[in-house]
Amino acid sequence: MVDKAELRRQFTEAFEGAEFPVEGPMDLVPALPEGPGTTFESGEFSMSAMELNAKSGDQQSFPYESVEELVDDLMDGLESEDLI
Repeated sequence: MVDKAELRRQFTEAFEGAEFPVEGPMDLVPALPEGPGTTFESGEFSMSAMELNAKSGDQQSFPYESVEELVDDLMDGLESEDLI
């Protein structure tokens, strides 16, 4: 089972170093500890940042003014696609 709070924490830690506002996904790459290969895992969920962008990209609404806005949309996107 996916721990949504843990996943949210991982997203926040990974993306909080970005310079907000961010205009698009490429603005987030420098903040990631392992670049696009950064992996997020919880329970049976495991996805790289690159996969995350590909699978939840339709739910993202750039620009983002804060990490909280970004993480909210990521979580909503994953839930709407039944990935978590």
